[in-house]
Amino acid sequence: MTPSELPYSDPSRLAEALVGDGYALLHPHDVARLAGCTLSDLDALAPSWDHLELDHYLKDGGRYRRRRHSCFVDDGTTLAQTPHRAHWQPVEYNALHGGMHRLFEPIEAATIAQPGWQQLLRSLGAVCSQVKAARPWYVEAHQFRIDTADGIGRPTPEGAHRDGVDFVAVILIDRSGIKGGETRVFDAHGPRGQRFTMTEPWTLLLLDDAAVIHESTPIQPLGEHGHRDTLVLTWRAGSFQGEGV
Repeated sequence: MTPSELPYSDPSRLAEALVGDGYALLHPHDVARLAGCTLSDLDALAPSWDHLELDHYLKDGGRYRRRRHSCFVDDGTTLAQTPHRAHWQPVEYNALHGGMHRLFEPIEAATIAQPGWQQLLRSLGAVCSQVKAARPWYVEAHQFRIDTADGIGRPTPEGAHRDGVDFVAVILIDRSGIKGGETRVFDAHGPRGQRFTMTEPWTLLLLDDAAVIHESTPIQPLGEHGHRDTLVLTWRAGSFQGEGV
């Protein structure tokens, strides 16, 4: 499936797509328009993926994942970063790494200070609020690099899953020297599903986490080195997962 054949959503009907299909897929130019910025503004964030730290929590013993993680609260007016905290999921949503308090290095301050960061996160939060009128949103941001230094890299080692939040965004930042990495979205309550491979930077998949499950297939190298970079964002009403745990 070429980029032009991907099942892109009408950018003016994102809320309807989330309600009807459980997901929406946005073309990079539509992502920039939604955020009220240019693709160049978004591209200014990309160099920070070269400064991620190794994920030491992988239970499969792999060294293929690098990441950073930070949390925010979006009250509809401002997006405020919270004190740094661990990432936590229950085993019901992550059978591999659930129940662990995983403390990753925070996203670099220079990245968060970029205008494109604030505009992107706040615009997507506004879409979430069109579907579920919840304020504030408790937002977690994860920068990921999956590489093929050891042969195979696994974007979702936990398999097809939900995240235990209200909404999830998976944004492709870069892919280089790899094959694989197919995105799969399945109806959580029925047989419907969709498969496609995101290849253009800033292609964005927005998911209603209660309606669908999702995964990305492993990547393999085409040459000596390869990697796949993504930004994963989650929105949850009420609190962050793990508060009080």
